[in-house]
Amino acid sequence: MLLGKTVKELKEMIDKKEVTAEEVFSFFHERIEKYNKTLNAYLTVQQKGTNTAPGVLSGIPLAIKDNFCTTGVRTTASSKVLDDFIPQYESTVTGHLKDAGYELLGKTNMDAWAHGSSTETSDYGATKNPWDITRSPGGSSGGTAAAVSAYLAPAGLGSETAGSIRQPASWSGVVGLKPTYGRVSRYGVIAMGSSLDCPGPITLSVEDAATIFQTIAGNDPFDATSSPLPTEDYVKGMKEKKTYTIGIAEEYFEGLDDDVKKALDTSIKIFEKLGFKTKKVSLLSPQYSISVYTIIQRAEVSSNLARYDGIRYGNPRTHFGSEAKRRSMLGTYTLSYGYYDAFYKKAQKVRTLIINDFKRAFKEVDFIIGTPSPITAIKLGDFEKYPFFGELMDKFNEPGAMAGIPGINVPVGLDRNGLPIGMQLMANYFRETDLLNAAYQFEQETNFMGVIKKGVTNLK
Repeated sequence: MLLGKTVKELKEMIDKKEVTAEEVFSFFHERIEKYNKTLNAYLTVQQKGTNTAPGVLSGIPLAIKDNFCTTGVRTTASSKVLDDFIPQYESTVTGHLKDAGYELLGKTNMDAWAHGSSTETSDYGATKNPWDITRSPGGSSGGTAAAVSAYLAPAGLGSETAGSIRQPASWSGVVGLKPTYGRVSRYGVIAMGSSLDCPGPITLSVEDAATIFQTIAGNDPFDATSSPLPTEDYVKGMKEKKTYTIGIAEEYFEGLDDDVKKALDTSIKIFEKLGFKTKKVSLLSPQYSISVYTIIQRAEVSSNLARYDGIRYGNPRTHFGSEAKRRSMLGTYTLSYGYYDAFYKKAQKVRTLIINDFKRAFKEVDFIIGTPSPITAIKLGDFEKYPFFGELMDKFNEPGAMAGIPGINVPVGLDRNGLPIGMQLMANYFRETDLLNAAYQFEQETNFMGVIKKGVTNLK
């Protein structure tokens, strides 16, 4: 009766007293008990719900990525450095969810410190993709994506620095929204790249993404980088019938797997059927963003990880994994005397060029269409073949992340191996309502080609 129900559907059932909040929580807890040993999606599981606050999410259990601080609940960022860390305060985002009545199902696995794109750098073992447990669910929010895809949660929270919501949503066959930088507070989120990090929802439907996003978005006095602009009624705005112009940039179609390219071509035709216009645009090659992101992100990592010295809390720095050590060393190098101007300062200049390039394109079109990943889910262990695996897998996400613009992933079919393919739309700053509107129309027209419906039944 409950299998595959969206957040909206579960809330309606609870409100109509067709099921109790306790029964919903127990249903998901039982599925976690049954399947988590196989998937390794959760690191910490809550035993029962205790939130009685009324709200749009009252009685709805959610999965939360393990880099969001939750009062009294172990939070590790998937690193043994924080193996026994229990926060004494709540992140702004999960605080908003609490106020809306949600229940915390548990904290999900991730790449340690969010360093990765496959959830294999976790100190607690890799998460497995529910579509094929020999493959990665993507990362760094792979635990949340896998939990939602396998219906070990009806929805959840991830965070993105440069693809960590959109890419695992793509590989796991679910919806993932990366907001405009600053639209959602970073307070209480364990930092990776402070000028890049964005919390966002991972869901089974566009409306669920809009509902959760509306709950967590807004200005926060505890986060100086959060935007003072007022939020919108994203759910209402999403349902207004509109047409848009979609930009097609050749640079975002280079190097794609054939099945991914075909799925994107089909998606474009569906949008045209819905009355959307298409227009060719030219953008800077995503290849430039790989270098820019590598330099800036590593520099910010070296600064953010410097606070974990084992003196005030956590374990000694000897507990850092190899990926954290590599990123810290490279970041320290790029910020060091004699190299700052040659690397970090130059990267920031190119970042400005990327921002201006998107601004120019968005004068002509409403969206840029593409995919979060040039390929579908890889085999576990294959990431070791690539020196800069994350950068290569996220090369179509990094330009938008460097610019701070929003993007959304939705499933658009399966490849020859039966693995999900994702399509993404990127928009100008603070145009999340339009992104959700276009994605919602696509969902209503296609039901995501049955991908999500099939996904929740992969593990019975």
